[in-house]
Amino acid sequence: MTQLLAGAATDVGRVRQMNEDRFLADEGLFAVADGVGGHQAGEVASQTSVETLLRAFTDGEHTTDGLVSAAEAANAAVWHLAQASREKRGMGTTLTALALVQVDGEEQLALINVGDSRAYLLQKGELMQLTEDHSLVEELVRDGKLTHAEAQVHPQRSIITRALGMEPQIKVDSWEITPYQGDRILLCSDGLTNELSDERIASTLRHLADPQEAAHDLVRQARAAGGSDNITVVVVDVVDDDGRSRQASAALAGSAAPGRPAAPTVTTLAPEVDLTGMRPAAAPPPTAPAPPPPAPRLRSRRLTWRVFAFVIAVVAVLGLAVWAVGWYARGAYFVGIDNEQVAIFRGRPGGLLWFDPTLVERKLQPTGAELLPAQRVELETGHEVATKAAADRYVNNLRQEVEARRAPPTTLPTTSSTTPPPTTTTSVRP
Repeated sequence: MTQLLAGAATDVGRVRQMNEDRFLADEGLFAVADGVGGHQAGEVASQTSVETLLRAFTDGEHTTDGLVSAAEAANAAVWHLAQASREKRGMGTTLTALALVQVDGEEQLALINVGDSRAYLLQKGELMQLTEDHSLVEELVRDGKLTHAEAQVHPQRSIITRALGMEPQIKVDSWEITPYQGDRILLCSDGLTNELSDERIASTLRHLADPQEAAHDLVRQARAAGGSDNITVVVVDVVDDDGRSRQASAALAGSAAPGRPAAPTVTTLAPEVDLTGMRPAAAPPPTAPAPPPPAPRLRSRRLTWRVFAFVIAVVAVLGLAVWAVGWYARGAYFVGIDNEQVAIFRGRPGGLLWFDPTLVERKLQPTGAELLPAQRVELETGHEVATKAAADRYVNNLRQEVEARRAPPTTLPTTSSTTPPPTTTTSVRP
């Protein structure tokens, strides 16, 4: 039976006033959530997500699909909570979770991810990032438009493209990993990876054997390096794989020397783990070092016609969504200011996703300096109109107002009239 030992730590950092990160370290289920949203909404989103994940996974199937379904239930819970309160509208959270599951009668580690919190695997001293960030800059890196070095300092590196609670439905990335004794999995929020390099993280994980000590030290280093965000770390060790790594080593040895009998399999019981308080129970030192495990085996799902049809449907929906976003982003005009000239743009003020507004025409008159303060503020924000003709009419009205203010005031001729005095009649009585 596979046994895991875990440690976790979190810290508000040196800049933020509130810790909106949450972690979960239940028996066989581990997670990190990084909340986003003002008015304490990020804290509510992350707390709701881990509570719902634990409840849904505990009550459901302990499979990869069960973990994905639990994440989808967490998304629905955060979404409905956000819709019920104006103060919490727009709140969301990342979620990266690891669980011990059953796959075809074999114990595996299921990993899911939404957002830019990460999961790493340390195996045989080498650190490997398992998850892909759902963030604007990482998508640009994957598309070859940014280098990793440029992404580290990009002004929009904090913009995430996927999070729980932002939409009623969510796509959850998932993997299956075969656990081997000696493997170490790290779950963390971006408060760690924004401050520490992968090399420094790997060095700490290699040199601190106790997972709780490793988690605390990583948080301490990230805080000392700047602590510009909340920092949360969960370290999970595979302390027993039920002889899987020994069997794999024996199989490799048998294939290298045919005819030689395999060495007997010796199973060492792992120490008991107190996961409730996140403090590992004392354990005797191992009697002999375990042989190095083979490289991690990521299990892929079998491709069936249903999966193929689902992929085609998803691609069609995504294509339709991209078209709809493009139509909306480019289907309007707005009047703004460009280089102190009133200008007409096509698109939405500020752009939408990767659709930036384009300059259609600059107007010589009026200039930005001739506008009233209220008009200038409106144009700096962008005055939206439906068509180019409507934009031309709006600019023409502005020009006429400016010309009217330039013209000297018209003096109307004055007329005077003399009113004759009233006639007084005097009557005399006889």
